[in-house]
Amino acid sequence: MRTLGVLVGAILTLGAAAEAGADGTPLAVQKVADGDYAHFGQVALTTPENAGDIANLGIIVGQDAVALVDTGGSVAVGQRLLLAVRGITDKPIHYIINTHDHPDHVFGNAAFLSGGTFVGHHNLPTELAKRGAYYLRSFRDQLGEQAIAAVKIIPPTLLVDTEATLDLGGRRLRLTAWSPAAHTDCDLTVLDETTGVLFAGDLVFLEHVPVVDGSVTGWLSVIPRLAQVPARIVVPGHGRLVAPWPQALEDETRYLTVLARDTRQQIAAGTPLARAVADIGSSERNRWQLFDDYNARNATAAFSELEWQ
Repeated sequence: MRTLGVLVGAILTLGAAAEAGADGTPLAVQKVADGDYAHFGQVALTTPENAGDIANLGIIVGQDAVALVDTGGSVAVGQRLLLAVRGITDKPIHYIINTHDHPDHVFGNAAFLSGGTFVGHHNLPTELAKRGAYYLRSFRDQLGEQAIAAVKIIPPTLLVDTEATLDLGGRRLRLTAWSPAAHTDCDLTVLDETTGVLFAGDLVFLEHVPVVDGSVTGWLSVIPRLAQVPARIVVPGHGRLVAPWPQALEDETRYLTVLARDTRQQIAAGTPLARAVADIGSSERNRWQLFDDYNARNATAAFSELEWQ
C-alpha cells in the first residue's frame, strides 16, 4: 500500500461554489458517521426531470480537506453536490474519487474543474476513452440536450493499481481497485478507516436490482474478498439506505448466484437466448426495484459470458 499525501492548491472556493450552484439548491445529505455524509439518489432511471440524480454520493471531511465519492449523473447534480459540501464545511476539496465509469456516477465531474484531483481505478481512463462518446450520445435523450452539452468526460490523473491511501488530515481513506471485472472493469471502493464507513460504489446494490456490466462470475468471485474489508457499515452505489457490513452483501449475492445458476441451466437445456432471457432470474422479480428494466439485460450478459464456458 502506498500513501498519497494531501495535494496542495486543489481548492474550491466558496465563491466558486456559489457561482456553480446559483440556479440550484444543495443536494440533501445524511450524516452517516462523524465526518461522513451521503446523498441518496432516486431508485429510478435517468430522466430530464431527475437530472440523473439516481446514484448515491459521498462526502468525507478530514481535519484539512474534503474528498468526494462520485459526482452524480449530470453537471447540475454535481453543482448541487458542491453546494451541499459548502453547507457542511469550507475546507478545500482535494480529491474527487470516481468509483467506476458509469454516467450516473461521473457526469457531474465538470462541476469540480476549479480544483481537486480526480482519482480512480487504473482501468478507468481506458474505460472512459472507450465509452465516453457513446455515453454522451446515448444519454442525450435521457438527460436532454442542454444537460449533455455541459458534461465533460474527465479521466482521473491519480490512479489506484491495487490499494492506496489518501490522507485528509487525521482521516485516512483506503482505496481498493478490484479485479477481475465485476460490476464493471474499473470498480473502486473507499473505506474511511476512522469510522469504518465503506463507500462501495456499484459493487453493492440495495433495493435497486444489481446491474451486470462486467462479469457475473467475476462479481461473485470478488464478493468474498469484498466481505473481508474491515468496515462497519456501507453506503451502496444504489439504494436509499445504509446497511451493516458485510450482511449488506447477502441480497446481491443471492441474486447473482441465481442469475448464474439459471443461465447455466438454460444453456445446458439448449434454450435459445431469446427464450431463455424471460426465465433467467425470474424468481427474483419481487425482491428488487427496477427488475424489469435491468434483469433482461443482465440475463443477456450472463448468457453471453457463460455459453462458451
